[in-house]
Amino acid sequence: MPALLLVLLTAACAGPPGPAQDATNAKGVASPGQSPGESPGGEPIKLTGAGEFTTDDTSAIVYDRKLAPEGSQASVTVESSGGQTRTSLVVEGLLPNRRYGSHLHVNPCGKKPEAAGPHFQHHTGQINPSSEVWLDLTTDAEGAGRSTSRNDWTLTQAKLPGSLVIHSDPTVTSGPKVGEAGARVACLTLK
Repeated sequence: MPALLLVLLTAACAGPPGPAQDATNAKGVASPGQSPGESPGGEPIKLTGAGEFTTDDTSAIVYDRKLAPEGSQASVTVESSGGQTRTSLVVEGLLPNRRYGSHLHVNPCGKKPEAAGPHFQHHTGQINPSSEVWLDLTTDAEGAGRSTSRNDWTLTQAKLPGSLVIHSDPTVTSGPKVGEAGARVACLTLK
C-alpha cells in the first residue's frame, strides 16, 4: 500500500494542468479567465477514486477475481481545467505482465458490471481516444502498472464521468469493434 499512497500524494500535489483560458458560461457566453469545466468561481474540477477491490463495496468493486486477485487495488485522478483534462491511473496486485483496457464510464460502479453504463464521451457518439478517456496499461512482474491520458477539453459540472472501469482486454483501436475492451474486471467510483 505505501507505493499507492505515494502515487496519490504525488498526484494531489501536481496541481491543475496548464494555464487558464477563456471559456463559455452555461448560457454560452465567454467568461474572461474562466476555463471550461471550472465552476463560476474559477475552480478546476477534480475527481478521484481509490481502494482495494472487494465484492461488497461499490466504491472499489471487483467483478472478476481471477483477473483482479484478492488484494488488488487502484487509484485514479481526473483533473480538468485550462482547456485540458488529465487522467492518471495506478494499479497494484493485478495479474503480472498482462495488458488491460481501462476507460471512464458515465455512471458510478454498482454490484453488476453493467451498472457503470457506457464509456464517458466528451463528444457524444464519437468513439475514439480524443472524445473518450482510454487508459490501457500493461502490468509489470508484480502486477503493478500506470497509465495517463490528456484530452484537449474540460469537464463541466453538468456532465461528469461516474467511474473508471478496468476491462479484461486492451482497447480495440480500429475496425467495427473500435472502443471495445472485453469484460469488465473491476470498477472505481469517482467522487
